Order: sequence, then C-alpha cells, then structure tokens
Amino acid sequence: MTIVESVKTCLTQKYANFEGRAKRSEFWWFWLCCFVLGYIPVVGWIVAIGTLVPNIAVGVRRMHDVNKSGWWLLCPIYNIVLAATEGTQGPNDYGEEPLDTPTGIDQLDK
Repeated sequence: MTIVESVKTCLTQKYANFEGRAKRSEFWWFWLCCFVLGYIPVVGWIVAIGTLVPNIAVGVRRMHDVNKSGWWLLCPIYNIVLAATEGTQGPNDYGEEPLDTPTGIDQLDK
C-alpha cells in the first residue's frame, strides 16, 4: 500500500472503523503523513484534531492484525513493538488477513 492509498483508506473508507485488520504499511504510512503534517504551523492543530479518530481506528486495526486487543494502544512502548511486528498469517480472532499489495512497505513483510 502506498502513502496515498493509506491516507485515502484511513480518511474516507475506514474513518471510524475499529473492526478488522490493518497491514503495517497502512498504519505506518498514515502515521508518517499525520506526523509530518503535524509540524506545519496552524495546519498541525487542524490535522491533529481531524485525524484523531482515524489514528485511533487504524491503531486498533493494527493491533488486531497481530491478534491483540485494541486496548494495547494504551501501553506506550509495547504498542510500538506490536505495530512494528508482522501480522498474523491467515485469519485470526479479528478477521481475515488484509489483502497483500505489491507496493510500499508491505514488500518488507516477505
């Protein structure tokens, strides 16, 4: 998944979707985009407020991909470790494995 696909998915298709799973590329590209835009004066506050719900939602879906509850987002260090961990292969307690895409960070998964 590319950065554009990730942002588009998180802001339009799955804005407040806390169910299902998110691949590493979806989570990390969206996080990077929000992080970079957050440093622009004035725009940073708008981005922070406007992306609060999608950031939590993609974080919960990322925890689901490693077969953990979304509540693990509340553990500051462990949630970063989980977000960087490869997701569960095949279906898990939270649904089917997200579709593989040939571009972006997902190439590192193989």
